Amino acid sequence: MSVSYGQTSGPDWQIVGQNINPANYYGITVANGIIGLVSSPEPMKVKDVVLNGAFDTYGRGRVSNILKVFNFANMNLDVDGMRLGPKDIANYRQTLDMKQAALTTTFDYKDKITVRQTMMALRHLPFSALSMVEITAKKDCEIIPMSVIESPENLKEVKNFYSEIDRPHVTIRLLTSVAKSPSGRHTVAASNSFIFEEPHGEEPDVIHEDWDYNMHLAKFKKRLKAGQTYRFSVVGSVSSTAHTADPHNEAERLTVFAALERTQRLLQRHQAEWARLWQSDIVIDGDPDAQRAVRSALYNLYSFARESTAYSLSPMGLSGLGYNGHVFWDTELWMYPPLLVLKPEMARSLLEYRFERMEMAKQNAFSHGYDGVMFPWESDADGQEATPVWALTGPFQHHITGCVGWAFWKYYQVTKDKEWLRTRGYPMLKEVADFWVSRVEKGQDGKLHINNVIGANEWQENIDDNAFTNGMAKTVLGFAAQAAQELGITPAPEWANVAANIPILKFPDGTTKENRTYDGVTIKQADVNLLAYPLTIVSDEASIRKDLTYYGPRYSPEGPAMGWSVLSTLHARLNEPDKAYEWFVKSYKPNEVPPFGVLAETAGGTNPYFATGAGGMLQAVLNGFGGLTITDNGITQLKTQLPKKWRSLTIKGIGPQKLTVQVQ
Repeated sequence: MSVSYGQTSGPDWQIVGQNINPANYYGITVANGIIGLVSSPEPMKVKDVVLNGAFDTYGRGRVSNILKVFNFANMNLDVDGMRLGPKDIANYRQTLDMKQAALTTTFDYKDKITVRQTMMALRHLPFSALSMVEITAKKDCEIIPMSVIESPENLKEVKNFYSEIDRPHVTIRLLTSVAKSPSGRHTVAASNSFIFEEPHGEEPDVIHEDWDYNMHLAKFKKRLKAGQTYRFSVVGSVSSTAHTADPHNEAERLTVFAALERTQRLLQRHQAEWARLWQSDIVIDGDPDAQRAVRSALYNLYSFARESTAYSLSPMGLSGLGYNGHVFWDTELWMYPPLLVLKPEMARSLLEYRFERMEMAKQNAFSHGYDGVMFPWESDADGQEATPVWALTGPFQHHITGCVGWAFWKYYQVTKDKEWLRTRGYPMLKEVADFWVSRVEKGQDGKLHINNVIGANEWQENIDDNAFTNGMAKTVLGFAAQAAQELGITPAPEWANVAANIPILKFPDGTTKENRTYDGVTIKQADVNLLAYPLTIVSDEASIRKDLTYYGPRYSPEGPAMGWSVLSTLHARLNEPDKAYEWFVKSYKPNEVPPFGVLAETAGGTNPYFATGAGGMLQAVLNGFGGLTITDNGITQLKTQLPKKWRSLTIKGIGPQKLTVQVQ
């Protein structure tokens, strides 16, 4: 049966690579929460393959990095004995269909052939990817497609294998590579296979070629008549000892499974999974650019996360090796809230990541002379502190522990899952609260101070009584007490006492002071304004406005994207939709890079995809213009107004009940 993959989704579901210039190209990612494939400006190539959960110590900073693994999705193509390359092609076009999470690349080679290749990280098979190829001859020619496995420089002791499994009904040809991670800690393996459409016995002969230690390939020949279209697929899988004891056999078995499922079944199941994900969606009527940007942000968060796992989100997701793949507060405060609203089952995986690393966080607290849990600023697969030593954020950015506790209580508020609260939520919140009790120190004023920290604004180091840190500590101490009461447990009496005595400093005019020595200098990002959203430490309108008026002009233009989204959310909640819209546009538009408009961390930055910024921008829509707010009554809605451009905002699939709300 012939499989044709047509672009079936409408234009508001498509991101088209505009004017592709290889010298100024930032790829778009297809991912499934475990593997990420980053697009390339070169025909039939993939820039990077990233595998979630596999870390080793190599590269910059003397700390663990997420592993760059075998590129098992690259292809070569010879036409009439000549290797096709970037200089010989025309009409190069790449389109991401977000609805079906598939990247299609089309181009012409001289006057001979047209190629269409569609690539996806299969949603239902977390370790596997599918590439579907259609080659149409414009004149009689001979083609030699090649499936290639290449090893990145970081992998060691590479071994290449080729084998054929011969059965009466099928022959499966496996191209496989196995290697050690840089320190030898992990074994990594990748395997791929052609899927042919011809009946068994009529498919092309496949030849294996070993080129060198870091590259080998499988290829076949086909003569095409003018006007003829030839179709085939390549399916591949990757695994490591971070996921299974025997990655070599696992990668091959997963590839055999996918190859015998065949293209149509793989496609149907992949599309069904994405259809289910898109039951939670955001529809903006009247602003096509905002609609595309918001869909893109959702698409990337859905791509980088996965339910029923214990994996979290790095600031760059699975789009590359940015921030070494480590997990920061970016998850809990920025990317987690939109997922909690739209995909609570996915949000739960991010919490499970932290829960599984509580013992390491207890050890970290112990090492620093504190009780409870102290989460690392940069967390790796083991949950140990993985911040390079030269960055002081590691030992001092303690608000992260509050952010983790905050996220755990928010999950309970949304789901009311008491069994989860008993086994996960409360055990975490208790340890977080105990940390803050041990962390405060009594001053001569009788107050309980949190001294010597780095706050959310990282440009102020080793300061005392940081507004966001103190506000988050007060908040989570209260949440821990609530969690205890929900379970019929008497909260530790010191929790309420400590919370009541942690100060939030003010300037003489009543504006919240960012820290004890803050003197009005430029700030990197939101700190004080976070006390109004997502926290509710500052809740009266006059104080919210006062803090916005003072700090808004002090945000650095070089600051990261998510700072602007907080300003947008707060102005929207103050029913100033047009002011909110200006900040909303600033939270993504200046950070888009060519040719797909993927987000960099800062305006003019070059490190996409910045999933943290996507999370902030989505909060501006969901929690700002959409008015959604998480309280003890679950997800409720504030009365808000839309920007002039927007005719309506529809948010579908909210919370466990999958509700739909509309703002006109």
